[in-house]
Amino acid sequence: MTTFDLPIQGMTCASCAGRVERALRKLPEVASATVNLASEQARIEAPADSLGQLIEAIEGAGYAVPGHALELTIVGMTCASCVGRIERALGKLPGVTQVAVNLADEKARLQVVAGFDAQQALQAVAAAGYQASLVDEHAPADDGSSRLRRERLTLFAAIALTLPLLVPMLVEPFGLHWMLPAWLQFLIATPVQFIFGARFYRAAWQALKAHAGNMDQLVAIGTSAGYGLSLYQWAVTPAGQMPHLYFEASAVIISLILLGKYLESRAKRQTASAIRALQALRPDHAVRLVDGREEQVSIDALALGDQVLVRPGERFPVDGQVVEGRSHTDEALISGESLPVAKQPGDKVTAGAINGEGRLLVETTALGAETVLARIIRLVEDAQAAKAPIQKLVDKVSQVFVPAVLLVALATLLVWLLLGASAEQALLNAVAVLVIACPCALGLATPTAIMAGTGVAARHGILIKDAEALEVAHDVRHIAFDKTGTLTEGKPRIAHVGLAEASEETLLRLAGGLQQGSEHPLAKAVLERCSEQRIALPAVSDSRALAGRGIAGTVEGRQLQLGSSRLLDEQQLQAGALSESARAWEAEGRTLSWLIESGDSPRLLGLLAFGDQLKRGAAEAIAELREQGITSHLISGDNQGSVAAVAGTLGIDQPHAQVLPADKARLIDELRQQGTVAMVGDGINDAPALAAADVGIAMGGGTDAAMHAAGITLMRGDPRLVPAALDISRRTYAKIRQNLFWAFIYNLVGIPLAAAGLLNPMFAGAAMALSSVSVVSNALLLNRWRPKA
Repeated sequence: MTTFDLPIQGMTCASCAGRVERALRKLPEVASATVNLASEQARIEAPADSLGQLIEAIEGAGYAVPGHALELTIVGMTCASCVGRIERALGKLPGVTQVAVNLADEKARLQVVAGFDAQQALQAVAAAGYQASLVDEHAPADDGSSRLRRERLTLFAAIALTLPLLVPMLVEPFGLHWMLPAWLQFLIATPVQFIFGARFYRAAWQALKAHAGNMDQLVAIGTSAGYGLSLYQWAVTPAGQMPHLYFEASAVIISLILLGKYLESRAKRQTASAIRALQALRPDHAVRLVDGREEQVSIDALALGDQVLVRPGERFPVDGQVVEGRSHTDEALISGESLPVAKQPGDKVTAGAINGEGRLLVETTALGAETVLARIIRLVEDAQAAKAPIQKLVDKVSQVFVPAVLLVALATLLVWLLLGASAEQALLNAVAVLVIACPCALGLATPTAIMAGTGVAARHGILIKDAEALEVAHDVRHIAFDKTGTLTEGKPRIAHVGLAEASEETLLRLAGGLQQGSEHPLAKAVLERCSEQRIALPAVSDSRALAGRGIAGTVEGRQLQLGSSRLLDEQQLQAGALSESARAWEAEGRTLSWLIESGDSPRLLGLLAFGDQLKRGAAEAIAELREQGITSHLISGDNQGSVAAVAGTLGIDQPHAQVLPADKARLIDELRQQGTVAMVGDGINDAPALAAADVGIAMGGGTDAAMHAAGITLMRGDPRLVPAALDISRRTYAKIRQNLFWAFIYNLVGIPLAAAGLLNPMFAGAAMALSSVSVVSNALLLNRWRPKA
């Protein structure tokens, strides 16, 4: 039994404490449970692996167990077996609710309850045979270059000593039979075995102390057997005769594995390039403006509301709003937007973006971990750390892999001896079995593909929040879009102009003059059209709102009214020649505004029809989804005419109009009966549907609620990123399957060949090194991916 002291949030009285106690005591695993209202803690006696059930019981009673994330750097992992051992060690700790260890970036991510002592985690990792340290968010990011340099020097030294041992083998095909003296082979091979190969012995010993197996044990046992057999042969061979030695086999195996490790480390460093590129966007200093005086300060010294000066060519140090100046910004590395974005007073800017040609004064609105850039980095890191569901198969295999290989090697040795082979031949075949077996590739297959896939997606403005979304997205068969703000711009524009007794310019001039100063979306659309056509607006007087109908005022001495068709009825006017156009535009879902000159003899001047403009690229996105074999749906609360018009223009397969926000999730559930469903939205009302879908995709510029509910966030409001997100998900999942295939096939083919005596130990070492390198290199091919559009 383990004693858990869990903090509880939300208790306000004694009855709350009693409710939590009763909920806990209902669990058969719980030996005792006491809840203290004053300290807001529960002391529970229960098995060590029951923490998840305890938290579920507390949350089921209506309260919360606060927690936080903890990140560790792990040193010494070499294969999937290491990952499993560390996860089991950390998962047993009281207070750890979730743990994921990533072999590719050598980190462990834990979810722990409040009050958890991080030292327990460090001690657990040490007891498992590895070294761990807490990740310091404020420390400079380690790009692994110094470690790579050390590995390169070690590799070159090992190769330099191994080559003389290989020379006799290389010259033999040319008829030259020459061999180094046994004592010289011994002097050359010993440093390779015990100095450059020391890492394998250390890791093997640590694993042995932890009663576990790993790749290093296979290497250490295999090469030691070859080295020991050489010593034995040297000792028993009569003086004056040349013994049959295998020093070169052990040295070559170690050198080849070191080569594989070096190439693997270099490739793994490339998979993390996306994170390093994002981290490099954060400037260390900023120029703050205080009472008109410029001062350079560190980013940590800034506060919300501070005004920061950003000169041309500099990166924005904070998220903020432009107070003064005009410029363009390069946001390519943040949102994937390749074109410069115009900025003027009132526009928002993002930390890490590059200022263009103008000097800008920016008021700080977000700092540090709250900036968009920091949140992007966290999302990418979380996605790269997470495990895809397919990884569960690998975890199960890795638990039994090393013991199984040791048994196969022992069986190989015994069977060959029973078949009458020499002890020398039987041992070499057993060594080949040990060396060819490579759980490294198994451990790297999934995380390297996920790191490469999520990294390249982030560079193009697609943030994949977790590996499960990445894996599920590859199988999407139906995709549902919200309309407003997702496929359309979300702001009305003048779609049609109908003329009665005025020209188009006069109609727009009068309507624009009447609408000056109004914040109504339709008024903004009129003013925007006037600005585009450079129409000078006349002054308005006696401006007043007409409740539920529109607006009235005097422009150029004319009494005007602009609004709904109710104004026609009030002024006893007929639409006349515009009636047919009005019916057609209403059928399209347009909003109509009639411009009337009121007074003694009212007359109709014209008609404006407003519509929400489709986003650039929306039609291409739907067409590309159709090419991918995905059925598209449009789900909107708008009227039938508006939804049908958008669906018809874009070629959407199934429109669903007048769907209430509460019914969107129900409709998504119905679609899920027909296959995997993705939902694309941007508003608060889309959050339930995004959560109900198998994959939620939130559009950039949308609300935080939508982004939290979605598994994939698009940094730009470009619909073409939707098929791109599904495409990179399919390609990443394909890489995972390819990697797992190669990881398994190396062993399924190599181990039987080695056991049958058909594989030289040196070739086995080369194949082992190649397996890890090929898996990582295959994942890196994802870096060449580009969205179609």
